[in-house]
Amino acid sequence: MAPLPKRKFSTKRTGERKAAKMKSLSNLVKCANCGKKKLPHRVCKYCGK
Repeated sequence: MAPLPKRKFSTKRTGERKAAKMKSLSNLVKCANCGKKKLPHRVCKYCGK
């Protein structure tokens, strides 16, 4: 049996992918009920509406 790699991606590559995801989360909208920022088409985690 051949040896297997310890991990699939390097930590740098994983960090770059996570950074790209966090950069794309700028499309937050205001909740109509409480006015806090939330993701569009999702339930507000502060007021539940």
